[in-house]
Amino acid sequence: MVETQQLLQWVLDALEDLKAKEVSVLDVRGKTSITDYMVVASGTSERHVRALADKVVEKLAEHKFKPLGVEGEHSRDWVLVDAGDVIVHVMLPETRSFYQLEKLWQVDIAQEQAPA
Repeated sequence: MVETQQLLQWVLDALEDLKAKEVSVLDVRGKTSITDYMVVASGTSERHVRALADKVVEKLAEHKFKPLGVEGEHSRDWVLVDAGDVIVHVMLPETRSFYQLEKLWQVDIAQEQAPA
């Protein structure tokens, strides 16, 4: 079984290899049960977004790890790679700005559940 930190490092190495922009690692443990970390990165073009996602899958395969799924492969602006404990979102900057995933996942659960 692969350690979560090792999986995260493989993802970050793959993104660095192809010069991903503005890479953010969001620790979402305690905020969701679907994953431990979300990695959000930007590509400079539709082709770069796709190449970054492919590189993540390729890097995981080098370590004999198969992602649970890849979504948006035919999309032009956002590809998601689900590696279980680490979910990777690669987007064009304008898509990233629109969805603001970092802001969404930084919401404090205690604040969210506080009575109004």
